[in-house]
Amino acid sequence: MRHHRQCGDDETPMLGDVASRRRSMSSVSAANVSYKNNLLSALAADDATWLEAHLEPVTLPLGTVIVEPDQPIAHAYFIEEGLCSVVSRQVGGGRVEIGLFGRDGVSGTALLLGADRIPHEIFLQVAGRGHRITAEVLKRATERSSGFRDLLLRYTQTYLIQIAQTALANAAAPAEERLARWLLMYHDRQDGDDLSVTHDFLSMMLGVRRPTVTVAIHILEGAGLVRARRGRITVLDRQGLEDAAGESYGAAEAEYERLIGPLRRDAPVSFDRTVA
Repeated sequence: MRHHRQCGDDETPMLGDVASRRRSMSSVSAANVSYKNNLLSALAADDATWLEAHLEPVTLPLGTVIVEPDQPIAHAYFIEEGLCSVVSRQVGGGRVEIGLFGRDGVSGTALLLGADRIPHEIFLQVAGRGHRITAEVLKRATERSSGFRDLLLRYTQTYLIQIAQTALANAAAPAEERLARWLLMYHDRQDGDDLSVTHDFLSMMLGVRRPTVTVAIHILEGAGLVRARRGRITVLDRQGLEDAAGESYGAAEAEYERLIGPLRRDAPVSFDRTVA
């Protein structure tokens, strides 16, 4: 697995204060309309203008590690394309996925909570690209801009709910429901219906044996929800896949759309976004 080389940062100016407010993805300012990352697109115009000078564009090949377990987090990565897995390593060398994100989020959420490291690894399970900002600059930015800080904290809330839903699914849902949920989460974070993934990788991500993955895929395929080919799964029936996922899918997604904005861009919002 290839590690992404970190680079140093220079002394930078600070963000100006902006009022905290909820923004949907439909209210993108002219200053940041070019970003595919949902959080960067949702920034207030003054924050977006300032950050543009300090965000470093990066190419992220398959397998790139952007956060090492138990090591200081040097950068926060805003993904534009691709998919990141947050995995927990087991004593015997195995890995189980506990969370994922793509253009919907950012790495380094621990930095927002006053920590400088996590016990988990984050790597690119689907190659892509994005922007990164140093941990120090991110800290200064959140200290000076309440709007920027609150946006990232709202995202952190949605990510924590995603992790909780993963724990619930792993404890209570059969393999085919967990697979349906994972495919939907991947589908949410990319364009199109073709998902690049292997049986071996799904086995690792779902924490089950490869034959169990094969059976689960056959169940979904037999219901006409997906079509599986070597190294690729195509979503044929999105609504049917949501039905197959049951209660394991939807809570985290609804919270994201309530607090941030639409998660999947080529489909109408399907969750209740009523603000309490």
